[in-house]
Amino acid sequence: MRGTRLPDNATMDVVPPGTVTRSRGIDRRTLQTLATFSVLVVMCVVFSLLSSRFLTLSNFQNLMRNTAPLIIAGSGMTAIMIARGIDLSVGSVLAASSVLAAALAVAGIPLYLAFVLALGFGAVVGLANGVIIAKMQVSAIIVTLGTLNIGRGIAYLISPSAILVGLPPNWGDVGTSKIGIFPMPIVIALAVVALFHWITTYATFGKRIYAIGGNEEAARLSGINVERTLMVLYMLCGLTAALAGLVLSSRVGSGDPNIGVGFELQVIAAVIIGGTSLSGGEGRILGTVIGALIIGVLSNGLNLAGVEPFWQYVAQGVVLIAAVIIDRRVNLTVIKVGRR
Repeated sequence: MRGTRLPDNATMDVVPPGTVTRSRGIDRRTLQTLATFSVLVVMCVVFSLLSSRFLTLSNFQNLMRNTAPLIIAGSGMTAIMIARGIDLSVGSVLAASSVLAAALAVAGIPLYLAFVLALGFGAVVGLANGVIIAKMQVSAIIVTLGTLNIGRGIAYLISPSAILVGLPPNWGDVGTSKIGIFPMPIVIALAVVALFHWITTYATFGKRIYAIGGNEEAARLSGINVERTLMVLYMLCGLTAALAGLVLSSRVGSGDPNIGVGFELQVIAAVIIGGTSLSGGEGRILGTVIGALIIGVLSNGLNLAGVEPFWQYVAQGVVLIAAVIIDRRVNLTVIKVGRR
């Protein structure tokens, strides 16, 4: 039997599938977030013992600058993964957007306009991903893998032979300036986090995201416009990837087509470590922030401890695999409890 489709503007009271009733005063998602935060605290304690420089203000500011692009892009990725999607193109969109902004700035375009056009480019690429995935029913992995290559190719076409230099003097303001003791990149990241936290926690649109991730067909029969929701999600992910690229390229002071290689893997790792389920329907922006900080602290702490960079990749891989195993075990436990 076909369900009756409600108008697109109908409001619904959809309970996110990832939300568990509070039988003992705390739900599973909150418990998982607290556990992830405990891991972050333990890591900070360990690295503070290994290096006296770890807890200094200058190192804290450096850590925040390095982690901010990951938090920004991770916010958009979290929303997509809650809806049981994925975007492998964020690293290439980051690179293409930053190189596009740098090329426009070098050509004499006002910096604010160059940034706006670069953000628009990221949003358009994300929207294109969403249209193909939602309207044409093509696998998100295949589509975004294709745009991963397209985005990187565009970055090299814009700057085929060298890193773009000769940028305006205020190019680095976004990446290097401060508000009080807080670096501008982390201020931007916190604004993005606040926005996505509101969307996923309080907005009706956020409830639709959780509903799609929990059961797409049931969400569709409930009157949710699944295709439009997915298109908006992928557009937002492209937008946050472009913003992360502008923050990162502003900090390094150049337009580099090689920037962001492997960035998509770090973003996905941060989201998964933060507790967003690979099965969809569950996740929190706050968890992603903690996951990004775990990756940032791991890299920063190992650097201060004198560990070779190659071992950092090994460590990140181990942490990611451990997070996936924990996610799988928790889901199996919930299924078993639910059957009792």
